[in-house]
Amino acid sequence: MHPSSTGERWDARLWGALAVLCGVIFLDALDVSMVGVALPSIQADLGMTTSSLQWVVSGYVLGYGGLLLLGGRTADLLGRRRVFLVALAVFAVASLLGGIVDDGALLIVARFVKGISAAFTAPAALSIITTTFHEGPARNRALSIFTACGASGFSLGLVLSGLLTELGWRWTFLMPVPVAIIALIAGLKLLPRHSGEERATGGYDLLGAGLISISMLLLVFGVVEAPEVGWAAPRTIATLGVAVLLLAAFVLVERRIKHPLVRLGILRSAPLVRANLGLVILFGSYVGFQFVAMQYFQNLLHWSALETALAFLPAGLIVAVTSTKMGDLADRFGTQRLIAIGAVALAGGYAIFLGVDASPSLGGMILPGMTLLGIAFGLSFPSLNIQATNGVVDDEQGLASGLLNTSGQVGGAIVLAVVTAVMTSSGTGVSIPGIRAAIVVSAVLAVVGLLIAVTGLRSRRPAVVSEGEGDAKVLETV
Repeated sequence: MHPSSTGERWDARLWGALAVLCGVIFLDALDVSMVGVALPSIQADLGMTTSSLQWVVSGYVLGYGGLLLLGGRTADLLGRRRVFLVALAVFAVASLLGGIVDDGALLIVARFVKGISAAFTAPAALSIITTTFHEGPARNRALSIFTACGASGFSLGLVLSGLLTELGWRWTFLMPVPVAIIALIAGLKLLPRHSGEERATGGYDLLGAGLISISMLLLVFGVVEAPEVGWAAPRTIATLGVAVLLLAAFVLVERRIKHPLVRLGILRSAPLVRANLGLVILFGSYVGFQFVAMQYFQNLLHWSALETALAFLPAGLIVAVTSTKMGDLADRFGTQRLIAIGAVALAGGYAIFLGVDASPSLGGMILPGMTLLGIAFGLSFPSLNIQATNGVVDDEQGLASGLLNTSGQVGGAIVLAVVTAVMTSSGTGVSIPGIRAAIVVSAVLAVVGLLIAVTGLRSRRPAVVSEGEGDAKVLETV
């Protein structure tokens, strides 16, 4: 722990380290959503087909969601600071390549590499915070600032994309380069070296790492490709079937090996499990909604890229302003209450957008709907991150962080695939009925999230047990 990380006052070095971590998670989240508005320009400039164009988005998600567990555990074992800085350097190089290539296939490769690098920077950054700041008010405060930057990056990505696309789509790839370089230089000087020296004990589970990584890659690949080739297509069934078999093999390996990649006993922590399920629903439903809303605004209402981006601005501003206060609120009311209130706001926001038509009301639908979604993200995202890492021993913080981030990315890929299939199921292209049906998917998920959150209101605080290396490290009394 940093000497000042347990008190009310943090020194300049500690604030600087937090700023580096927040800047990088902002870039990681920004890259998930920022490319969306630029896709038509990319397609026209590089002559890409629609089926290949989707991989500009999906390539990033594939690398990110498929390797997060490996990234989190690697940070625990090889040193969080070292893994964070190396992955950040790779991120900067991949961003530069993405902005200068003249071939669609190379652009997809650059996006995939960026996703891989983010799969290592995101859990490493989160675990640096949770091992630097003492659990309680100090950590909650740091996490609320950190997650505010992540949520703001995702929420404001479309707005920034709209502005940059007016200059040229390549700027959406080049803009992160100088920011990443500055963060890398600052990180070398400011990040606490104990984050690279205090490593988890045990060997490296290469078999488990291979099984879970390939399983996640196949799972994300299968669900992303399914709307294009068909959910019942032999290729889809084979891909998802192999993913399930590899996941089952992974569980068997982790139960038998001495030093597992994922200690399955960590899943006995009910707050951690609820947090992971909550992020699947929060992130998954919103990614699906965001895609549908872009189709609605641009293809049906014929709004410009900038007008579409500005429609999401209220949600992004609310997240940016409110998320930094969530640490204090979590200390006072507990994370589970904030998550439950956020779930209510999420369901309410989607419910408002079920009234989509050819002439939407700015004051009656768009503004109130986006406001509720912004409140939902502002309350839930920081609270889920706090809940997922509280009560977890230091040498498994990277694992807990990787699990949480994997839940969000894989959830986003799966829900987006389902939403796309529902929206286009009529075979008549994008239509108002298809848009409504797709939003129903997000609304139903939000209700499920509310039910999960309500079960957490009846649970007591987690109990941390640290007896040896067995499955008794993290438990909860219910």
